[in-house]
Amino acid sequence: MPFVKEKFHVKHTMPAFLFIMREFDFTQGQAQRLISKGRLLVNGESIFNSGTKLDAGEVEVVYFKADSQGKRPLFSNRDFMIFEKPSGVLVHPNTMATPYSMLDEIRHISGDNANATHRIDMETSGLLLASKHKKAEHFLKNSFEIKTIRKSYLAWVDGKIDAPFCVSEKIKINNDYSKLKHKVFISDEGKISHTDFTPLKYDETLDATLLACYPLTGRTHQIRIHLFHVKHPILGDPIYGTTFEAANSYLEDEISEEERFIETGAQRLMLHAHTLSFTYGNRFFIESKSDFGEMSGLICPKDIRRFNRS
Repeated sequence: MPFVKEKFHVKHTMPAFLFIMREFDFTQGQAQRLISKGRLLVNGESIFNSGTKLDAGEVEVVYFKADSQGKRPLFSNRDFMIFEKPSGVLVHPNTMATPYSMLDEIRHISGDNANATHRIDMETSGLLLASKHKKAEHFLKNSFEIKTIRKSYLAWVDGKIDAPFCVSEKIKINNDYSKLKHKVFISDEGKISHTDFTPLKYDETLDATLLACYPLTGRTHQIRIHLFHVKHPILGDPIYGTTFEAANSYLEDEISEEERFIETGAQRLMLHAHTLSFTYGNRFFIESKSDFGEMSGLICPKDIRRFNRS
């Protein structure tokens, strides 16, 4: 369990933030944030004021303690590392009860100042760029923000596509899930977005196309909603390309593996982060080692899969 509660001994009276700084080798800001979240307990009660004086004695601290499963980075230097994230694994824990995330591997290797620098959906597999220290984190996150880091993806989609195309539809966040479980949707009121697509191969037996996807903007679920919009949803997508009922069952963790397979068209979301290109002193181009093109065995046969393309 990454978040643990452990007992610590305060040797003499000192401010709470100073105790956390010394015990965990944190900066003052990191110590203050931990305390503000109520993760320092005295006599079983959380304190929230980082200036509170701690008397000598026992306290408890709830903190993230990396629990590695032995996954090693694909590439690593003194500033950053790149992992191959499996499908089904979160980048960061979404609750304190999350049993495992890529943050476990990142901080197991490089400590509490290491962090993932961008988002990848839980079901998307592929390249994840992580910083080893705060200076690198700031630089790389800013590079994503100003779009000097380029990403490409691979996707297995429903139907035949035989020519390159692009989608430049605006994307808006959905604030009403009562009729639609999509996190975003296409709207003239949304933010500008653009994705280029190139077909790589078509599997006639499965009626599925492998696409290379090049997002020039970084909107939430951009590739997924753009492909759904052109009626070629990503196979295995439990939100875009399936019914309201199936999407709701997935979100409530009530859908069976067999139902998921038929309703969404695959055992998992068939989207893979394939390449990263960026400058950090030198120019880097990193390509995934996973043979995602050969993962068509995870796709449901075309005669039994069901889709909602409308």
